[in-house]
Amino acid sequence: MPLPRRLAQPLAAYAEMFGNAGLRNLQLAGIGSTLGIWAYGIAIAVFAYDAGGAKAVGLLYFVRWSLAGASAPWLALLADRISRRRVMLGADLVRAGLVGAMAAAAAAHGPTLLVYGLAVVASIAGAAFQPAQAALLPSLVRTPEELAASNVALSTTSSVGMFAGPALGGALLAVGSPWVVFAVVAAAFLWSAACLVRIPADSPTPPEGEAEKVMPALLGGFRAIASEPTLRVLVGLSGGQTVVAGALEVLLVIVALRLLHAGNAGVGWLNAAVGVGGLLGAVAAAALAGRKRLARDFGAGLLLFGLPLALTAAWTNTAFVVVLFAAIGVGNTIVDVSSITLMQRTTEAEVLARVFGVLESLIFVALAAGALATPGLVAAIGPRPALAVAGVLLPTVLVPLWRRLAAIDASARVPSAPLELLRAIPLFASLPPPVLERLAASAAEVTAPPGAAVVEQSAPGDLFYVVSSGRAAVEIDGTRSGRLGPGDFFGEIALLRDVPRTATVRALDELRLYSLEGDVFVAAVTGHAQSREAAESVVAARLPLGVPV
Repeated sequence: MPLPRRLAQPLAAYAEMFGNAGLRNLQLAGIGSTLGIWAYGIAIAVFAYDAGGAKAVGLLYFVRWSLAGASAPWLALLADRISRRRVMLGADLVRAGLVGAMAAAAAAHGPTLLVYGLAVVASIAGAAFQPAQAALLPSLVRTPEELAASNVALSTTSSVGMFAGPALGGALLAVGSPWVVFAVVAAAFLWSAACLVRIPADSPTPPEGEAEKVMPALLGGFRAIASEPTLRVLVGLSGGQTVVAGALEVLLVIVALRLLHAGNAGVGWLNAAVGVGGLLGAVAAAALAGRKRLARDFGAGLLLFGLPLALTAAWTNTAFVVVLFAAIGVGNTIVDVSSITLMQRTTEAEVLARVFGVLESLIFVALAAGALATPGLVAAIGPRPALAVAGVLLPTVLVPLWRRLAAIDASARVPSAPLELLRAIPLFASLPPPVLERLAASAAEVTAPPGAAVVEQSAPGDLFYVVSSGRAAVEIDGTRSGRLGPGDFFGEIALLRDVPRTATVRALDELRLYSLEGDVFVAAVTGHAQSREAAESVVAARLPLGVPV
């Protein structure tokens, strides 16, 4: 497909996304949070360096990251239990209060340990934000294309934040002290909270019986990943990519100072190249999302993230290396967008935040592991071999898993006919697109010749049906009482009320239908408050009329 046509669909989805008030406010909240995080990182590093030197910076970062990573899976349970919007709002308000207190303490030359303690608690609170955001997003979108476009926009925000946040922090530090940056960061978190208040309230529905069992609920994200092969592949490869990203934090400095001899300015140039590459990657991700081959695009992004490091080891020309680091930024955005979108489509809604909580924890651990291991690797074998090792790690892991990525793409293709039929049914209109996609993928095509009974009165009900083409008659006690045509549905009363079929549905001519297994249908409808209310309304309206469902 030509590139302009590939871009047309996601660009249209962008336009729809910004017309969606909930999504627009979620994106604006993400901007406030991201800018605050990156500006805050610069200010706390400068504060710690002034107070205790490089060792203080390293120790503070280690404590912040390790405790935030350890807390993420457990904090994510809140987003699967109370409200994802409220968890994000709480994280923003807590961070704003803590960072504001840091500003006051730093301005008053208060105890350094107090500022450190507040910084650690703020990092722990912030670990709840991203999993809740990733889990809330699918409930706000209206189409699969809008989901991918929203993830691209969030990834773009992250890429911009990589250099806009530090630039903001640096500019404020140039004219003031760290406490000034802390105060501005607190305001950024309040901005994010103000945007979240304008998003409609959500109310996740926990699986039946799990609410009382705390420990199984806390481990829900781990169980979901362990039981789903697609999630195991995505999370495992994302962890490998993050190890390389941690190594990149060290290798970037080594490349700039020891191989390019470009000084501190070279470090800035390479960081900027990664950030600019991330923005270019947003365009690439938008084009690729239209192909619906996200798993293989995920693999391609991993290759693009790793191989430039190996090429850097081969030739350290400054212009060439800047281009290579921009390619790393492109690959990083493609990996982020494709992996998050695939995980949102694959994971059951009731554990989605906890799965992202596990991923958030893994990211912290993997970043630390990559950053800690790299200096020893460089000391042992030298900078160029270390670059080569880091560069070939992802391709080496990816090769045996490529067939699995292709299989993920094959299983993710959803037939458009059942998807459009289900989307038009009031029972499913409020379901998030990933849930609707999974329903459509599980729909089985059924045909019935003229005169055949699809369901019979008083028989047990185990399937839900949607008419694709043809006509059918509704018979109650042998008397015709209605007619069904394309787009009509039946079977829900027997499933939702656990009663026998209330009527017979007989094909008048060649009848084509799509069926859903009863347990799949019931889980989808009862697992979301709005669809449950719609189902109850339909049942209440149909039962007095004797319409078979």
